[in-house]
Amino acid sequence: MTDRINLGRARRWVIKIGSALITNEGKGLDTVAIQRWAEQMSQLRAAGKELLLVSSGAVAEGMSRMGITARPHALHQLQAAAALGQMGLIQHFESCFQQHQIHTAQVLLTHEDLSNRQRY
Repeated sequence: MTDRINLGRARRWVIKIGSALITNEGKGLDTVAIQRWAEQMSQLRAAGKELLLVSSGAVAEGMSRMGITARPHALHQLQAAAALGQMGLIQHFESCFQQHQIHTAQVLLTHEDLSNRQRY
């Protein structure tokens, strides 16, 4: 119970939505779920919480846009799917959050960004 009390008092929240939740059974984005999360996050913001959303799903969305049903194994194919899917993922989040007058931004990080203290 103490953890729940502390969570309620936290000012800054990091929300992680993984591929299994954000994709519609591997067929692209679950747009209804994303709309619900945007609504919930807008309520948290209204309650004074600072939010950072971390999301997966770019590869799955890219596969959907490319008409691919089996996840590629080759790095260049995964990169292509992620690059294409990232556009759709961000566009959908942006439109959902705009409905609540919330501005969004995207930050892409590499391992080096987090491991190099100067870049961190």
